[in-house]
Amino acid sequence: MNETISTILNHRSIRDFKDKQLSNEQIETIVACAQAASTSSFIQAYSIIGIRDKEKKRKLAEIAGNQEYVAQNGHLFVFCADLSRHERIGEMEGKDVLPSIESTEKFMVALIDAALAAQNAAIAAESMGLGICYIGGIRNNLEAVKELLKTPERVIPLFGMTVGYPERINDQKPRLPLEHVYHEEEYEQDKEVYLRQLQQYDQIISTYYEQRTDGKRKDRWTEQMAKMLEKQTRMYMKEFVQKNKMDLR
Repeated sequence: MNETISTILNHRSIRDFKDKQLSNEQIETIVACAQAASTSSFIQAYSIIGIRDKEKKRKLAEIAGNQEYVAQNGHLFVFCADLSRHERIGEMEGKDVLPSIESTEKFMVALIDAALAAQNAAIAAESMGLGICYIGGIRNNLEAVKELLKTPERVIPLFGMTVGYPERINDQKPRLPLEHVYHEEEYEQDKEVYLRQLQQYDQIISTYYEQRTDGKRKDRWTEQMAKMLEKQTRMYMKEFVQKNKMDLR
């Protein structure tokens, strides 16, 4: 155990921030840490848009399902998959890069690069005593987000990250047991093992909710996931991505 591991293991999503803005130095440090993340073949296929403007935050909060902490925080970052600059590189160097940057492979690279950068940013922020929360809700209406943030073709806003000084720190939700996530040598083949692990985890989560809510909630994880996945959400995504000239080949 060391300070870095302790910071990672103590993560929890913060949804209640003090009315205190991040300094320029804090923002620049968080972005520098994001940029220090690994990137496939040095392609660096992402961009980060910082939001200070209260009105823009309010509009993004509405898009994200009226989540108040998207509007009230120390700073809002929006992480984007970005292959737009690589199109410009092709023009600069006189190379036909379009078949490559329009491929599913490069789209996946951009998604992975952005996620790696974001997690570095999250750990950096938490190591500074700040709290964070990922905001997938901006994908509720990416056309509106695109218009608000003026993102060009080949740029896809993926998620937001609210960062700030915690007003209140939430309880930490128990994650899946290690043996359900980590497989040795090959993927677990025995479905009975999977079912037993899920049932055990259901009991852990049900107990967590019961204790946290004084018995008002006892729902299981599999129950939550099944209800969520039964609903089809953001089904426009493939059309939006391809309209923005990504994941075409």
